[in-house]
Amino acid sequence: MKLNKFDLSDKTALITGGAGLLGYQHATALLEVSCNVILTDINLSLVNKTCLKLQKLFPKSQIIGKVMDVRKLENIRDISLSLIEEDINIDILINNAAIDPKQNNDNSHKNFSRLEFFSIDQWNIEVEVGLRGPFLCCQVFGNEMAKKGDGGIILNIASDLSVIAPDQRLYHIKGLNKNEQPVKPVTYSVIKSGLIGLTKYVATYWAKEGVRCNALSPGGIQNNQDEEFVKRLNDLIPMGRMAEVDEYKSAIQFLCSDASIYMNGQNIIMDGGRSIL
Repeated sequence: MKLNKFDLSDKTALITGGAGLLGYQHATALLEVSCNVILTDINLSLVNKTCLKLQKLFPKSQIIGKVMDVRKLENIRDISLSLIEEDINIDILINNAAIDPKQNNDNSHKNFSRLEFFSIDQWNIEVEVGLRGPFLCCQVFGNEMAKKGDGGIILNIASDLSVIAPDQRLYHIKGLNKNEQPVKPVTYSVIKSGLIGLTKYVATYWAKEGVRCNALSPGGIQNNQDEEFVKRLNDLIPMGRMAEVDEYKSAIQFLCSDASIYMNGQNIIMDGGRSIL
């Protein structure tokens, strides 16, 4: 069977949050199908290290690192203009940058991840990165795709928590009072749910110009988490385990290629079945 619809030769993808855990996996997924990759991140050292690591694996591929703050429109515009000047067209945008808040499991009097204590400053920074950032990147890079007139792909990385509420029992610590218990912060659910709304809006906005927009909603990924947390989460997943970090790569290849050519505005949930219960 020929898999030529997965082939991304002569295509270029820009990945935000490219130096992170999933950013690296998204990049390898696309490089495996001959796509050129531009990794952007706020951390220059990390993005350079990630590019070097990828270049060793894919020495014949074009891999470029750029420092970009997705919260800043002018920074995004500058990157876009610099790429145009280098005669590099963005065919694929993966909005991956996000702040994944970790629960504070100490025994402080108040746990500031809780809704009643959550600060507006923390709300602002997380929403700026996780929701404003994808909007701004769509505004700049999506518009360039639409102006070209030969299509393009935008993929928003959401979460299973875009369709289900967090189960706060996962983070429960015995012996702590209720107002001291750590929780998954409200921002995460708001941001990931908002990304699905953004996906649907963009999917219809530039559809006539051939720009497709979809979302991928991963479930929990095994990454050296606390043993008790992993056990609790596994009990909520019909498949009985969290995902391995590389198990979303084929979905990335599908959603970023002509293999999904008639898919638009959809949220693909890959969570081992957790969200169907």
